[in-house]
Amino acid sequence: MEVKIGVLHAPRELVVETGASADDVEKQLEQAVSEDGVLALTDSKGRRIVVPAHNIAYVEIGSGTSGTVGFR
Repeated sequence: MEVKIGVLHAPRELVVETGASADDVEKQLEQAVSEDGVLALTDSKGRRIVVPAHNIAYVEIGSGTSGTVGFR
């Protein structure tokens, strides 16, 4: 699952490829925002990404698209 996180005052968004489902990510986001805590996700390589909820501008949850090589 690909998750894009827009962070306030940051020129680029964070892109995280995670094994969590869309529902799990949404629940974590809702909890982080309601408690003014942090959104913590683990990516597919085992790295932990932590973003303070008050700095989140938007979150886009969707399936990742596999890249294509060559001409189609």
